[in-house]
Amino acid sequence: MSNALVAKYGEARLPRYTSYPTAPAFSPAVGPEQYVHGLSEIGSSGPVSVYLHIPFCRSMCWYCGCHTTITRHDAPVLQYLDILSQEIELVTQAAGNDVSVKNVHFGGGTPTIMKPDEFTSLMNKLKSAFQFTSDCSVAVEIDPRTLSNGMISALCENGVDRASLGVQSFDPVVQKAINRRQSVEQTQSAVTGLRGYGVTSINFDLIYGLPHQTTQSCIETVRTAAELRPERFAVFGYAHVPAFKKHQRLIDEAALPDASQRNEQAEAIAEELERAGYIRVGLDHFALPDDQLAVAALSGSMRRNFQGYTTDECETLVGLGASAIGRLPGGYFQNHVALGRYAERVTSGILATAKGYALTWEDRFRAKVIERLMCDFKVDLAKLGAEVGYDIGFLVERNDRLDSLVSDGVVTIDNGCVTVSKARRFMVRAVAAAFDAYFGSFGRAHSKAT
Repeated sequence: MSNALVAKYGEARLPRYTSYPTAPAFSPAVGPEQYVHGLSEIGSSGPVSVYLHIPFCRSMCWYCGCHTTITRHDAPVLQYLDILSQEIELVTQAAGNDVSVKNVHFGGGTPTIMKPDEFTSLMNKLKSAFQFTSDCSVAVEIDPRTLSNGMISALCENGVDRASLGVQSFDPVVQKAINRRQSVEQTQSAVTGLRGYGVTSINFDLIYGLPHQTTQSCIETVRTAAELRPERFAVFGYAHVPAFKKHQRLIDEAALPDASQRNEQAEAIAEELERAGYIRVGLDHFALPDDQLAVAALSGSMRRNFQGYTTDECETLVGLGASAIGRLPGGYFQNHVALGRYAERVTSGILATAKGYALTWEDRFRAKVIERLMCDFKVDLAKLGAEVGYDIGFLVERNDRLDSLVSDGVVTIDNGCVTVSKARRFMVRAVAAAFDAYFGSFGRAHSKAT
């Protein structure tokens, strides 16, 4: 792999492109009134997905880039769940009770900070507000360190069939440096418990680029994790943005690997997972060959949304909870991040939309281009343009970023088909950025490209 290319593109701060346009483009000009209008039109748009954000943890992991609050008490969680229930009612008032739901995802924070009966009550609220399809899939993000048998039982009794477990690294030196001590035994116990109750799809999150992390420790973590045989792995590069996440200032910057070392760690993890029988899916996911994600990737039907690579085909996402982002046919809508402001709006009977974005026809077209690049590492611009009736010329003419990538051998363009070189796929976010009309316009720091 070219060290020159890693040096040229690896230090760039690029979006992960789980949406387009990305969140920095959102504006307060899009608020509750527009969201109410958008919700009123989704009943006839087919099944939708629902995302619920639970922004609480028992302790802070210093690498964390999520919107979360630390609490050692249950009262704030209970109060939040009550407000979340009120928000569900407000959404139902706007959208109606006939909205069909095919996917539910609980993210955080730590969703399993809820007690078993609290989770059951919340699921009952959702089922009374929406019409769950017979094959509705329910996913939950889990911290294995605090998962109880009672909670495992409640999850599965309420239809949870997918679980994502935070692992990050099993290296004790790294764990100490990021304030997340998690034993192999804790992780194995969670997997065994979930399997025993019928969870059929388990994902492990791993991170490279952490303080004191080495290529060898990454390999050892993968070998240990692969023995537990989760269906999927999501492998992310640590995004060090202490200006936005102040707790990251507790991480020793001098202990962080440079761009070349990060790339070496990422490739070592990929090679080890492939050696263990996993198929590389997109930029940073891996799945067993018979897993739905691997099948979707091979067929060209894989999608990308706020949860990363997915088989979720729903075009509409209803976001619930503080900081949650929804995607409706007309655009994106994000709730207030601050818990106090979120609660104030909802308890006043107003949807908590803080900002959003109204999509244009060009946004939708560029979004399709970027999604296919991120999922397939190629996009047939000519074919896509013909399907929607657009002339693709405006995407490639006078596109200096794309020209540079072609010159560096990162991509080729043949009869309107843009293909990322197999050896340069780690740079696909840089390729996607070449089609991002807003890239660099908002001064927002993103994660490094590698």
